[in-house]
Amino acid sequence: QVQLVESGGGLVQSGGSLRLSCAASGAIFNIYDMEWHRQIPGKQRELVAAITRDSTTNYADSAKGRFTISRDDAKKTVYLQMDSLKPEDTAVYYCHCDTEPWGDVWGQGTQVTVSS
Repeated sequence: QVQLVESGGGLVQSGGSLRLSCAASGAIFNIYDMEWHRQIPGKQRELVAAITRDSTTNYADSAKGRFTISRDDAKKTVYLQMDSLKPEDTAVYYCHCDTEPWGDVWGQGTQVTVSS
């Protein structure tokens, strides 16, 4: 079995920062793409940032210039540094990984709330 555990969410004021972490555990041979998604109640889940195994990154327009995704393969962990947070960033943030041999795996989500 494999499990993704997110941490680092919480309540922060507008303009503040948070760092999310997502650690994978279990019998994993490799982790390929690692991603952060978010979901606002009543809306579809959306991709926020992605990082490939060779550390190529991709960001949603809303995240560019404010969020930074990174990974530590030795720790099987992906991070999302979020700066200059806005109230519209309030959502549940989910980690998603493409793993071998388990394929797509999702975390349970962590709540991020940005107050104005």
